[in-house]
Amino acid sequence: MSIVTKTGDGGATALMYNRRVSKCHPRVEAYGSVDELNAALGLARATAEHDFVRDNLLAIQNDLVRLMGELATGTEDLPRYVKDGYSLTTAELTAGLERLVKEIESQNITYKGWATPGASLNSAALDVARATCRRAERRVCALREADQLQNPEILVYLNRLSDLLWLFARWVEAKQPSLGGAR
Repeated sequence: MSIVTKTGDGGATALMYNRRVSKCHPRVEAYGSVDELNAALGLARATAEHDFVRDNLLAIQNDLVRLMGELATGTEDLPRYVKDGYSLTTAELTAGLERLVKEIESQNITYKGWATPGASLNSAALDVARATCRRAERRVCALREADQLQNPEILVYLNRLSDLLWLFARWVEAKQPSLGGAR
């Protein structure tokens, strides 16, 4: 089977369970933004010099696959999605992010005011991922405002993730001796 199906040539795409919607539907915008976030995290992981960053970003990317599947399922099909054995975004996933935030903060990473992205390739990639995460959060918020988001934990997860990505970027900068801890 070819990747070229031509089924989207008219501007529609399929959600889970083959429900067709416009490619600019708020649900498609939401999971598409999370897909962009996952790609940005892949770049951040590929440029990471520390196992701590690489390993945690890979785990987060796996969480995002779960989150995208949930977002790519219409509200009317969500019970079927769960019945078929797919997992939802849970407070436990968010708690994992919060544990990472506490772990980094316990290392006394210092920062003041705004951080200017670009101190290193990896911290810049993490800042791009953070900004992409904020966009995904806005798209999911729009989905909620359209009364099409059943699981508000997705918003909480993305909010924590953007905070964590900001901290990861500062952590990377602090660990890079050539930067002298400058931000």
